[in-house]
Amino acid sequence: MTFNQPHSLLPVPSGILEISELAVTSKMRLSLVLPTYNEAKNIKAAIAILSQLLDATLPEAYELIVVDDNSPDKTWKVAQELIPQYPQLRVMRRTKERGLSTAVIRGWQAATGEILGVIDADLQHPPQVLLKLWQEIESGADLALASRHVEGGGVSEWSFIRRFLSRGAQMVGLIILPGVLGRISDPMSGYFLVRRRCVTQITLNPLGYKILIEVVARGKIRWIAETGYVFQERHAGESKVTWKQYVEYLQHLLRLRFSLWPLRRFFRFGVVGFSGVFVDLAVFFLLRELIGLGLTRSAILSAEVAIINNFFGNDLWTFGDISRQQRGWQKRSKRLLKFNLICLSGLTLNVLLVNLLFNVFGFNEYLAKLVAIAAVTLWNFWFNLKLSWRVTDSGM
Repeated sequence: MTFNQPHSLLPVPSGILEISELAVTSKMRLSLVLPTYNEAKNIKAAIAILSQLLDATLPEAYELIVVDDNSPDKTWKVAQELIPQYPQLRVMRRTKERGLSTAVIRGWQAATGEILGVIDADLQHPPQVLLKLWQEIESGADLALASRHVEGGGVSEWSFIRRFLSRGAQMVGLIILPGVLGRISDPMSGYFLVRRRCVTQITLNPLGYKILIEVVARGKIRWIAETGYVFQERHAGESKVTWKQYVEYLQHLLRLRFSLWPLRRFFRFGVVGFSGVFVDLAVFFLLRELIGLGLTRSAILSAEVAIINNFFGNDLWTFGDISRQQRGWQKRSKRLLKFNLICLSGLTLNVLLVNLLFNVFGFNEYLAKLVAIAAVTLWNFWFNLKLSWRVTDSGM
């Protein structure tokens, strides 16, 4: 099937969720996807309003793509019947897949526009805000996001519980994925535009309803612009927000956390850290048995020697690609200071654990040291990755 058959349904892409580059220069500027399920009562009004707005802004240079998950109310059929009236309308009916996020990606796979977007078909996303998002894209943004949490944004008649859950979900996201959710004020938003080149040749793996965090986490996005909007109440139909969506959101965050973890650097960090174990234990033995220092002082000094050992191993190997761009002893000394300061928190945890395990639980003092070293390894890697060499990498 092709677009030359105006009343036909779009074929449903299959296979991996990856968006291809355009083979030729397309006159299509914007491809806006409307994922639907049981939206027969809203789809006509949504298409009419969006068509009116975009006809004035992007005449013959946009397409609306309705991707319906085989709705029992036949939303896909209602939309298909509108094609003669709205020549820029495309309709896709999925019968083997379900889910808002994958519906959006399948729509983007069939799209021919330079800019890809998504908006709800239930009119809870004010269509007029689309023009503000387009202005941000025209100004050079890679991603233009409609947010409820910036100036001009808000919710209309949400209950206290729903507001609490929304904000709580955002806080959980900041804890699990600070580098991703820290870039956007409204990670739960499903209303945005993104440049096609920012998400091509990338395998996407979303879960549930929230596609935005997948795009921000995996996409090649530098400039993000946000525009405030007030989330509207439904005119017709029923809300699809349930506890399941919050559970899937959490699962998605955890999936991204583990998939984005820099495994190669962590392996190297672990090897360097393993060498530091022997340095730490050797110095600890020397201080305790030969010099006769107390447990706490021995633990502190041996850990500090190990920190210095680990810094040079990581600076030369784990983060060597970054360090080579910041040559000179002055810059290396700054990195050492940052590394040491960050590791002090781990050192504090190390000492507390040693004393707790030895004095309270009766562990052998050397076993207590090993347990403490293992516990702070992840702590040290994560904070040094995000603070020490990240800052160096940006030239700060």
